[in-house]
Amino acid sequence: MKLLAITSCPNGIAHTYMAAENLEKAAKEMDIDLKVETQGSIGAENQLTAAEIEEAEAIIIAADKAVDKSRFIGKKLISVGVQEGIRNPKDLINRAISNKAPVYQGEKGNKDKMPTSSETTKQNPIYRHLMNGVSFMVPFIVVGGLLIAISLTLGGVPGEGGIVIPEDSFWKTIEQIGSASFNFMVPILAGYIAYSIADRPGLVPGMIGGYIAANGSFYGSEASAGFLGGIIAGFLAGYVALWIKKIKIPKMMQPIMPIIIIPVLSSLIVGLLFVLLIGAPVAQVFEALTSWLKGMQGTSSILLALILGAMISFDMGGPVNKVAFLFGSAMIGEGNYEIMGPIAVAIAVPPIGLGLATLIFKNKFEKAQQETGKASLTMGLFGITEGAIPFAAQDPLRVIPSIMVGSMTGSVIAMLSGVGDRVAHGGPIVGVLGAVDNVLMFFVAIIIGSIVTALMIKLLKKDVVSPENNQASSQQEPEVTTEKLEGINKLTDITNLDLMDVNLQGDTRDTVIDELIEKLYEEDILTSKTEFKQAILEREAESSTGIGMNVAIPHGKSDAVKTPRVVFGIKKDGIDWHSLDDSLAKLIFMIAVPKQAEGDAHLKILQMLSRKLMDEEFREQLLRAKSDEEAFQLLEQIQ
Repeated sequence: MKLLAITSCPNGIAHTYMAAENLEKAAKEMDIDLKVETQGSIGAENQLTAAEIEEAEAIIIAADKAVDKSRFIGKKLISVGVQEGIRNPKDLINRAISNKAPVYQGEKGNKDKMPTSSETTKQNPIYRHLMNGVSFMVPFIVVGGLLIAISLTLGGVPGEGGIVIPEDSFWKTIEQIGSASFNFMVPILAGYIAYSIADRPGLVPGMIGGYIAANGSFYGSEASAGFLGGIIAGFLAGYVALWIKKIKIPKMMQPIMPIIIIPVLSSLIVGLLFVLLIGAPVAQVFEALTSWLKGMQGTSSILLALILGAMISFDMGGPVNKVAFLFGSAMIGEGNYEIMGPIAVAIAVPPIGLGLATLIFKNKFEKAQQETGKASLTMGLFGITEGAIPFAAQDPLRVIPSIMVGSMTGSVIAMLSGVGDRVAHGGPIVGVLGAVDNVLMFFVAIIIGSIVTALMIKLLKKDVVSPENNQASSQQEPEVTTEKLEGINKLTDITNLDLMDVNLQGDTRDTVIDELIEKLYEEDILTSKTEFKQAILEREAESSTGIGMNVAIPHGKSDAVKTPRVVFGIKKDGIDWHSLDDSLAKLIFMIAVPKQAEGDAHLKILQMLSRKLMDEEFREQLLRAKSDEEAFQLLEQIQ
C-alpha cells in the first residue's frame, strides 16, 4: 500500500519536519510505503510526482498553512493541523486508508459537502489563513532586520540619538537594502492571507490592500494602520475575491475571471474601502496602542514583559505565541525595539532551559529524553521555541508552567535592562549577529531564564523509574525476600480469569477504577480498597495513565497490596481518561504492587504491557473479545 503526505507549519522550520519524521516512522512500523513532501521555509522538498499521486491509495495533509489540493482530485484525502502529524501519526494513517476517508472532488465538488471531523475540529480556518501570511512574511523581516543590524554593527558611528551610518558609506546601501526588505512585511502578510482564502485571484488585491494599509498617506493619516491593517486587508481581499469567484458568469468569460475580473474588482473594492472607511480608524487605534506601549515605564513595563513572556512560551510556536511575535515585529517597524527584545529572550528560554535540565538533572528524564535535550538546546541557540514541544507533549502539567516561569523571568530582565532587538527573531543567534541592543544583558536574561526553567523542572518533575534508579534505591531500602516477585515471566503469571471483565459497567474513570479495585479485593489481593484507590488517584494526579491508542494503565504502589497482580477490563464505548492523543480508554489494565516491591515488579509489568500493546492488531483482537476466557487466552501472549 502506498500513501503520500504533505507537512507544513507557519514558520516552516521545526513542526514541518517533526510531523514528517513521525509519519515516516509510523508508516515504517505499520509496513506501509509512505512518501512525505515537506513545505518548509526553504520551499517544497521531496516533491510528489504525478506518477506517485496516481499510484497512491490516499493523501495525508498535516499543515497549518494553505496547501494546494488541486493535484489530489479523485483521491482519498485527510486534512488536519500539523500537530496531528506530530502527535497521532498512526491514527492519521489508519484514517487515510479506511473506507470512511473522504474522496477529494476539488473546490467546486466539495463546496456543498459536510467537512469531516478532522477538518473541523483540528484546523481553525482563520488561524490557518493568518499563519499562511505569517509564514511568507517572516523571511522578509528577518532578512531586512539582519541586514540593518549588520550595517549598524560594521558601519555605524556614534551620533545624535545613538549609532548612525554615514550617508556616503557603503554600509548605508546595505541598510537601505534591509529597509526595502522590511517594507514588504505588511503587503506580504496581507497578500498571502488572501491567497490562503481565495487562491491566486486573492494575491494581488491582498498585496495592494496591505500596501495601502502600510501607507497612511492614502487615507490622510501620518501613521499607518500597521500589521493590524494588513491583517484586515488580507482577510477582506480574500473573502471579496472568494465571493466574486462564486458569481455565475457566461462560459466565454470564465478564462479571464482569475487573471482580470477577480483581481481588478477585488483590488478596487478593498482599496476604496480602506481609503474611505477602514484605514484612518485602524491607524488611530494602532497609533494609540504604539504610544501606550512606548509610554510604559516601571511596573507597567514589567507587566507587559510578563504577558509577552507567558504568551511566547505557552504554546511554543502556536497561535498564542504568534500573536506576541507579530506584535513585537510590528513594533520594530515603528522603531520600538525594546518590545522585541524581551520576546527574543522568551523565544530561546524554553528549549535552552529544558536542554539544560536534561544535562544537570538527569534523574528527571528517561535516556531518550536526555538525547532529545541535546537537540532542544541546539534549537534554542537558533531561536526555535518548538524544541521544547517533545517535553511538553509528554508532561504538559509540569513542563509548561516551568517554561512559562523561565520565559517570564528572562523577559522581565530584558525589559528592565533596555534590551532591544532589531530583528523579528530570537535566541542567541541574533545577539551574535549584532541585532541586539545591550547585548550583555540580553545573554544574561537568557541564561537566568533558562536556569529558572531548569530549577522549576527539578522542583515539579518527579524522578523517572529507571533500572539505575531502582538499583540505587534497592541499596537503601530493605531487600524484598518474598517469593512474590519471582516467576513473573508473562502477564498471566500475575492475573487470572477472576481478574478479567470484558463488560465494564462504569461510565466515568473513577467508577471504572472502583470496579477493577473490587475485583482485586474479592481475590484477597488488597487489605484496604480505600488505601489502594488513594494510591491510584495520586498517580493519576501526577499525569494521566491514559497512554493513548485506546489504552489506559492505572497503577498503584501501596502497603494495602499483598502481592503483585493485574486486573483487566474492557469498556466497549470507551471512557475519557485524558489520554495524550485524546482517544477514549477501552482497554484498561490496572497494576497493583506492594509498596516494598515497587521497583522490580512494577517496571517488569509495565515493560511487558507496553511492548505488546504497541501492536495494533493485538489491541483490536482484545477489543473483539466476547468472554473473559477469550481475553485471558489473548493475554497469554504478553511476556
